Amino acid sequence: MYKTGTAYLLWLLCFVGLCGIHRFYCGKWITGLIWLFTGGLLLIGQIVDLFLIPGLVESANARHVDMMRRAGA
Repeated sequence: MYKTGTAYLLWLLCFVGLCGIHRFYCGKWITGLIWLFTGGLLLIGQIVDLFLIPGLVESANARHVDMMRRAGA
């Protein structure tokens, strides 16, 4: 299961030039690449993500639970 605290720690990596790592963690590979190559959409997207992280983690956890249910069925 994914943790909100871990996602926030990965979000902080933007301050050392690694924007979007929190999106990779939550399974959002395409937007993770966009954030990585554009500096978090010129840091605007990175700041918006500060408020979106709980929803990203919740969505990632829901996908994980769904995948586990399908594998067990």
